[in-house]
Amino acid sequence: MKNVCVMGLGYIGLPTASVLASNGFQVLGVDVSPRVVDTVNSGNIHIEEPGLRTVVAAAIGSGHLRAALKPEKSDVFIIAVPTPLTKDKRADMSYVVQATEQIVPFLSPGCLVILESTSPPGTCRDLLKPILEKSGLNVGSDIYLAHCPERVLPGRILTELIQNDRVIGGIEPISAQRAKDVYATFVEGEIFLTDATTAEMVKIIENTFRDVNIAFANETALLCEKLGINFAEVARLANRHPRVNIHRAGPGVGGHCISVDPWFLVEKFPDDAKIIHLARQRNDAMPHHVTNTLNDMLEGIQDPKVAILGVAFKGNVDDIRESPALEIIHQLNQQGVRVAAHDPYVKHAPIELVTLDACFADADCVVLVTDHSDYLYLNPQQVGRTMRRRNLFDTRAFLPHDQWRNAGFRVRVLGAGEPR
Repeated sequence: MKNVCVMGLGYIGLPTASVLASNGFQVLGVDVSPRVVDTVNSGNIHIEEPGLRTVVAAAIGSGHLRAALKPEKSDVFIIAVPTPLTKDKRADMSYVVQATEQIVPFLSPGCLVILESTSPPGTCRDLLKPILEKSGLNVGSDIYLAHCPERVLPGRILTELIQNDRVIGGIEPISAQRAKDVYATFVEGEIFLTDATTAEMVKIIENTFRDVNIAFANETALLCEKLGINFAEVARLANRHPRVNIHRAGPGVGGHCISVDPWFLVEKFPDDAKIIHLARQRNDAMPHHVTNTLNDMLEGIQDPKVAILGVAFKGNVDDIRESPALEIIHQLNQQGVRVAAHDPYVKHAPIELVTLDACFADADCVVLVTDHSDYLYLNPQQVGRTMRRRNLFDTRAFLPHDQWRNAGFRVRVLGAGEPR
């Protein structure tokens, strides 16, 4: 199985295609965007990820990787397309369906289809298998189907793609084993085999576990604000207990995994996934808490302006998917607050991004939403000189607050209440 077709050249598909190409496979990467296809074929990248540009350029240069708008006949098909949420918080499987339907004409006996896209439990069995069998080939005897969910963190994708353990689930054992043969060529971590639905559930539960724990941290932070104490201090001391690990609080949960995947379980089991549902509601409500706090800080100010630092969903990456910053900006705009946003990593966003100077000019409050390392080097005195009022709201408990206070800033921190 030396010819691989990767459907989708996003944050997972492009690194996966590049690593496979670097390990001797002939790889065709397929994407619906002509811009993405042209960018990859030129040896360049359309997403920011450490080390990815070098790997892609080498793979293209070696002739082992190329990109196209449509699939071709291959031994292995890997589906790595988005599975976003609809407006009513349901799994949008249309991209997976379209990708699966596209490869059906190119299937032949012995082909292996691997779903990498995070999907609701039962997707391989109930959705993909019937589509693939429209080819006239039987899944399990003629062709093979497996789920191998990604387990990587933006900013460390290439490293974790190779080093992390992997779970592979097959529609039947031979499918899982055939998928393992592919991933074993580059995965240095341990590979565990199971059935497809179990593998789908494992991925969803990994992200749901994190979401529930973040919701606990966020709720505790809100309680600390009401008590007039500091959540960071509470968490630091509580985490001295050998069996306690409280997560960090923040302005909300973003990214394509943690903020999305738990809803798949809520949709499938609405009467049973109650804790999961409450956790999602808590985390989705955090941007509203941020804007409420800002309203208090801006009370009495005519035509207020807010400077937003960071629109990516986490620090030191360019990924804005489900970012709480976008919801915060939307809510402020609806309230008539002028907003200027800056991000040193994000190149393409649905809002206008400005320079730091333009961001701070005549602003009444700086809001740190994303903990990019670049912002640690800001000079509060210089920042304050161009602002109309010196207010800082740190939603990540990230900046050196004493420096900002010494520069005359009134500092608020999410999770830190006013002392009583």
